[in-house]
Amino acid sequence: MNNLEQLISEYLEYCHYQKKLNQKTIKAYKIDLNQYYGHIKDAETAFKRNNIINYITDLHKKYKPKSVKRKIASLKAFFSYLEYEDILPENPFSKIKIKFQEPFLLPRTISTASMQKLFQAAYQNMGLKGASEYQEKSAVRDIAVLELLFSTGLRVSELCSLKCSDLDLEQGSIRIYGKGSKERIVLLANVQVLSALTAYQRLFQKNIQAEGFFFCNRLGNRLSEQSVRFMINRYADMSGLTEHITPHMFRHTFATLLLEEDVDIRYIQQILGHSSIMTTQIYTHVTAYKQRNILMTKNPRNKLNC
Repeated sequence: MNNLEQLISEYLEYCHYQKKLNQKTIKAYKIDLNQYYGHIKDAETAFKRNNIINYITDLHKKYKPKSVKRKIASLKAFFSYLEYEDILPENPFSKIKIKFQEPFLLPRTISTASMQKLFQAAYQNMGLKGASEYQEKSAVRDIAVLELLFSTGLRVSELCSLKCSDLDLEQGSIRIYGKGSKERIVLLANVQVLSALTAYQRLFQKNIQAEGFFFCNRLGNRLSEQSVRFMINRYADMSGLTEHITPHMFRHTFATLLLEEDVDIRYIQQILGHSSIMTTQIYTHVTAYKQRNILMTKNPRNKLNC
């Protein structure tokens, strides 16, 4: 049998060229599988049931349940590939029972008041007197990023991967390639959002054409996810917010506010690009305000006079 390192390398090539997985997923697979290789090394013992169980036990001692779940999923996918390719006669996971309780964590959202302060800081920054040309252009770009994140619920990776051809500002639509290269169309119906994107596109037209990606940094290269995180942190500091705000919290807030406006959860699922409605249903747990309002105004008990 080929050595384990070679099998992992071949599997990662399969994920890249045949399954067409994105680089972030392949990178996660590589980290997880190389970790298993470092733990086992010998291909002859790598597929022994007891060794796999011991490795999983070791993972539980070192990592949080969510990380353990991902690492096990990476390993199971790898073994399934080996079984499919007839490298393994049987997937060892078929005889391993894995069951552990993953803590339920509610998605963290941004309050309307905090979001208002964040946007005010960004728009005020655009109008600063004495700002250099680069600072003025960056401020316009930052607003376009914030507006798009909040109005569409995009993942930060999706935003940074947008290409000029993915946006049709005249028709007000955006094509998004999400997880697993799944494509979806989201409409841009808000006037302020379209205005912010149009202003940005006009200023950065040369950079966009040269780089190919829609959002660019000061060097004309593709805007990185880390740059977006730094940007949000900077405006949070400028607006005096003490809470740690991340790009993904924009997505959580977007979905939660839509639910509070009685938007059907299946529409939200489609807009967010969730493959399963179960993923979207997590937001139903954070709409306590809406639930309280319903139970106060529409409670059957209100119909009684005693």
